[in-house]
Amino acid sequence: MPYRIRQFTRRLVPRTVRARATAGAGTVLGAALALASAGLLAVLHADLVASAASATRQQAETVAQLAAQGRLTPVLHTGHGTDFLQVVDARGTVLAASPNLAGRPAITPAGRTGSHTTDDVDPLLDHHRQRVTAVTGDTPAGPVTVYAGASLRAADEALDITQAGLAVACPLLLLTGVVVTWKVTGNALRPVEAIRAEVDAITGQDLHRRVPEPGTADEIARLAATMNAMLDRLEASGRRQRQFIADASHELRSPLAVLRTQLEVADTHPDPAVRAELVHGALQDTDRLQGLATDLLLLARLDAGGADDRARQRVDITALVAGTVLGRPAGPHRRTTDLAPGVAVDGIPLWLGRLLTNLLDNAERHAAGAVHVRLGADRGAAPGPSGGTARPLRRGGPPRFRRSPGRRCGAGARRARGPVGRGPPRRRPTR
Repeated sequence: MPYRIRQFTRRLVPRTVRARATAGAGTVLGAALALASAGLLAVLHADLVASAASATRQQAETVAQLAAQGRLTPVLHTGHGTDFLQVVDARGTVLAASPNLAGRPAITPAGRTGSHTTDDVDPLLDHHRQRVTAVTGDTPAGPVTVYAGASLRAADEALDITQAGLAVACPLLLLTGVVVTWKVTGNALRPVEAIRAEVDAITGQDLHRRVPEPGTADEIARLAATMNAMLDRLEASGRRQRQFIADASHELRSPLAVLRTQLEVADTHPDPAVRAELVHGALQDTDRLQGLATDLLLLARLDAGGADDRARQRVDITALVAGTVLGRPAGPHRRTTDLAPGVAVDGIPLWLGRLLTNLLDNAERHAAGAVHVRLGADRGAAPGPSGGTARPLRRGGPPRFRRSPGRRCGAGARRARGPVGRGPPRRRPTR
């Protein structure tokens, strides 16, 4: 049974922010209207009763003065704000009264003073409460008590009218407040719904989309700006992932093809010496593939915000370029070199060798005739230990390579002197 009660209670709780805000505002407004109405009625009632008590006290004091002077007449005439009068001696005998109380017994026991409200007397036959004020005084015949009373019919009617007005006005005010809160909350949350709908529609293929930013400088505008900043980071992360996949495919395609060719030839070649040489070359290519995989993982870590902890060493670029050019198999284009002696940089030999290899691959792929490789030192750079000049590599990760989009390159290897030792060793598309 308690479980069902809890379930029923949960169903009564509003689900949406708009409904909860409206329900909360309506509850607070309803409580405030109820308290204000009760306070208004209490103040109005107290004011009307106090007004009646003041009028009857003034009339009773006037009659008491007449009794003290011995000028009391059996028939008393009421004044403004007073409906009946009665004078009673110490024995409870009625000495004088207003015409509407003629022949009636004493209103209250003798000796009671002050002002009070009673339903015991109804001289006007209006079936309303009466406000009675008692004042004592001394006369030549002894002490007397003067009672002056007023009907509270006007006060009751005023309270009834006020209650009826509040019974109509309070629900209207409450309904108005609830409707206004519902509208205002809906308008305030409309940009949030637009943001939610846009984010829900964004997939991994359209990370370029952005949520609408309202023109206000409030919390919702800051939320939209934060969401767009997050989408910017997601889009950049997606680009890095796609770039990493492209780098991995480009880096691994050629070594795998060469390794496969070597193994196929070794498998079918009858000469054991040649077969052993081919297997040895395949092992070297395997080591290179292992290094490529390690570098690609490092590249992914660097893109994720990590750091490279590999130690740098002084690399003789002149010897590295010469060895790379001479170690390449014969191709369809003639190769020439113009290498400055003693050029050295701080870096990782494997990465620099891969950079040179990819530059030469691009040059031979797009060259029209000959491939000319020229190596020189930058002017103004600090001299190295071997007499050459170079700048340390600024990027901490392995070089990225991109395939050239066109064939308008000429001798692409002539640009080899640019990336070496000049910051991020990226392979630029030759044009």
